[in-house]
Amino acid sequence: MTHLLMAEKADWVEGEKALFGKTLVVGVGGGIAAYKAAELIRLLRKAGAQVHAMMTEAARHFITPLTLQALSGNAVATSLFDLTQESEIGHIQLADRADLLVIAPATADLIGRLALGLGDDIVTTVALACTAPLLLAPAMNVNMWNHAQVQENLGRLVHRGAHTCGPDAGPLACGWVGQGRLVDPQVIVERAGRILALAGRADLAGRHVVVTAGPTYEAIDPVRFVGNRSTGKMGFAVAREAARRGARVTLVAGPVALPTPMGVGRVDVESADEMARVVLPLLEGDGAADLIVMAAAVADYRPREVAGEKLKKEGLGTTPTILLAQNVDILAELGRRRKGRRPVLVGFAAETGDLIGRATAKLLRKGCDLLVANDVSEAGSGFGTETNQVALLCRDENGEARVEGLPLLTKDEVAARILDRAVGLLAEGVGD
Repeated sequence: MTHLLMAEKADWVEGEKALFGKTLVVGVGGGIAAYKAAELIRLLRKAGAQVHAMMTEAARHFITPLTLQALSGNAVATSLFDLTQESEIGHIQLADRADLLVIAPATADLIGRLALGLGDDIVTTVALACTAPLLLAPAMNVNMWNHAQVQENLGRLVHRGAHTCGPDAGPLACGWVGQGRLVDPQVIVERAGRILALAGRADLAGRHVVVTAGPTYEAIDPVRFVGNRSTGKMGFAVAREAARRGARVTLVAGPVALPTPMGVGRVDVESADEMARVVLPLLEGDGAADLIVMAAAVADYRPREVAGEKLKKEGLGTTPTILLAQNVDILAELGRRRKGRRPVLVGFAAETGDLIGRATAKLLRKGCDLLVANDVSEAGSGFGTETNQVALLCRDENGEARVEGLPLLTKDEVAARILDRAVGLLAEGVGD
C-alpha cells in the first residue's frame, strides 16, 4: 500500500507540473455527468492551466455556460453560428490554442460523431481542426458502454491516437449498476498532466521495441484448436504507446480482431511455435530488439498430433483423449539466450490467486527484468476488459523482487506505466 500511495502522489505532482501554463480546451457532452465538468475545470485552473470550455447543445440541458465561464474565466463556446462567440474566439482559434483537448463527459453519441469525423457542432468541429492530443473521458449507461458499436467507435479513435480515461464501474444515474460512470475529475486532471508530460517526449526514439499480444491457437484439426481468452488489448496498448514515444515497433500478434496501431509494424502468427520463430531471432543481428514486452498469452501446450481432416465424433468414442506436448517457453528462452541483460525483457503473469507469490517466483524463474502481474478473476482485470489492475515487479540490487501495486487503470494508462519503468531500465544501462 505504501508503494501505491507513493506512486500515485508522484504521478499527481508530475501532472501538476506539466499542466502549469498550458492551454486546455474542455468539451462537455450532453450527459448527466456534465455537472462534473465544473469540478474538472476548477482543478485544471488550480493546477495552473488556462482553460477554455465548449459545450454541445445537449450539455446545456445539464449545466449552464455561465457556470463554466465563471470557473474557467473565459467565454464558453456553444455554437458555430453565434457571431459574438466567433468574434471573441472563433472555433479555429480555439483549436489552435489547445495544448490538449479534453472531452468529458464523452457520451456515446459524441464518441460516434467523432469517430465518423463529423463536424456538426462546436465540439466536433473543434476536434476536427485541433492537432493537439485528444483525451476522452466516456460516461454513459452500462449497456450503451458495452454496445459493440460504441466500442468500435471508441476503438477507431484510439487507433488514430486518442487517449482514454475511464469509465468507472458503480451505481449509475439511470438506476443500473456497472461500468459507465465518469471517472473522478481529479483522475482526469492527473491523466491530462501525464499526457502533456509525455507530449513530444521521444524517450524511446532510436529503440526497437518488440511486443507480443493476444492468444495462440494450437490446432487439433483444421477446425478445432486449444486456446485461451486473451483479446490482445493490453499488448496492442503497449505497442501503441511505444510508437507514440518514438520507438520502431514490431507487434507480433496472435489471432485477434484489432486494428494495427498507427506507426506500428505487425506480424500475424497463430501458434506458439510460429510466435517463437518470429521473436527469438530478434535477440541479435541488425534488427535486434532493445526492449521485448511479452504480453501475449502463449499456450503452454499443443496437441501432440494434428489431424489432417476434421475429426468426427463418431470415431472418437464417448471419452476422446488428446495427448499434449509442451510448447517452447518463449519468455524463459529469451531470458536464457540473451547476452548479458540485452534486451530489456518484460513478462506478464495472469493469475487467479496468490498473485504476488506466484508472480515473484515467475520473475526470478524466467529471468526477466520486469514482470506485469494481474489477477484475471478480479473485476475490471480479466481478458477483454478496457481496464486492468496490475502489480509491477522488478529485481532490486540484491536480486529480490520489488513490488509496486497500481490502481485500476485503463489499458492505455497501464501501458504508459509499463514503458515508464522500461525506459528507466534502459537508462540504467539494462539492455545495453
